[in-house]
Amino acid sequence: MNLLVKCNFYHQLPTPMAMCSSFCPRIPNHVGGRPIYQLPITPLNYVPFKAFSSQTPSSSAEANEAPSTVGFLGLGIMGAPMAQNLIRAGCDVTVWNRTKNKCNPLISLGAKYKSSPEEVAASCDVTFSMLADPQSAVLGCCLWKAWSCKRNESRERINMPSHGKPCIILPKSDDKVLEAPMCICRYVDVSTVDAATSKIIGGHIKSTGALFLEAPVSGSKKPAEDGQLIFLTAGDRSLYEAVAPLLDIMGKSRFYLGDVGNGAAMKLVVNMIMGSMMASFSEGLLLSEKVGLDPNILVEVVSQGAISAPMYSTKGPSMIQSLYPTAFPLKHQQKDLRLALGLAESVSQPIPIAAAANELYKVAKSHGLSDQDFSAVIEALKSKLQDPEN
Repeated sequence: MNLLVKCNFYHQLPTPMAMCSSFCPRIPNHVGGRPIYQLPITPLNYVPFKAFSSQTPSSSAEANEAPSTVGFLGLGIMGAPMAQNLIRAGCDVTVWNRTKNKCNPLISLGAKYKSSPEEVAASCDVTFSMLADPQSAVLGCCLWKAWSCKRNESRERINMPSHGKPCIILPKSDDKVLEAPMCICRYVDVSTVDAATSKIIGGHIKSTGALFLEAPVSGSKKPAEDGQLIFLTAGDRSLYEAVAPLLDIMGKSRFYLGDVGNGAAMKLVVNMIMGSMMASFSEGLLLSEKVGLDPNILVEVVSQGAISAPMYSTKGPSMIQSLYPTAFPLKHQQKDLRLALGLAESVSQPIPIAAAANELYKVAKSHGLSDQDFSAVIEALKSKLQDPEN
């Protein structure tokens, strides 16, 4: 059945934040394997803004079609180069960011701009979301579906527009309408969140009839710029196959890990290891210098041995000079360690080394290093050396 829907609630919600407030009740932040935000998973009479289909999404031929238009939410250190690679590969990309000025470089490359996530979703076959933390990821999810998600809102109008193409009519704040072609909504969350929050986001998205794939990435700014990211995906298999060509533009490899939550868990384990490695590497650099060795030679030795890692040779020289150009912000590394601790607690797995590293990153944050690269954690050790009481 071809449906035409008009919702009258939008003009009553003047801003995206106000729009989202009724969908995202706030709950105090905590860890321990439980989500940061508690969203209802049970469908709440939502009206999907792209389509109603008599077929299940996984069996629909359209679900497997490669997207022709791509939306991208969040243009920070990672999102901007990822979207840029899609544009340069010839993809039709529409972008949104909380601060529009971050969209301008991509607009100059040919991207389209929409003023809200819901408008991006209404105009694109698939939407990617790269947001900073679980709170932002949940907020982005809410805004993305805000056109259609309002409790107890009924379907008001079913019709066929004059051009004869099935579509759904969406109201804008100026009482004009936006026609969105009917198709299956597809949402790919490439943010780093905990597994429990990813499951809630996935349940919330799927409650509207949309397809959901979590796809957090392993890699920082330079791999994002070079299209060398590693995608850790889980969720709808048909969506994974449909967006595989897009993932291959942005990354060098991709893994499908099954059910939603597995991708998030894998990403947290990887970043837990990385954060602990950087803390230990920082200790080694300072110790070598303290005993009269040249830390630059230490970097060379480590880089040629069995424990070699690109992170050491890339970041070591600048760390020795107390320079920390941001590729992966320290605040995000500490956030991932915190989430990894919650994951470990949920399955009663001790991770004392990661716990100790987390405390060190917290000290670094207290010294105003949140927005520096995570390699700036070495400064926390310097401060401890200078103040034995710490």
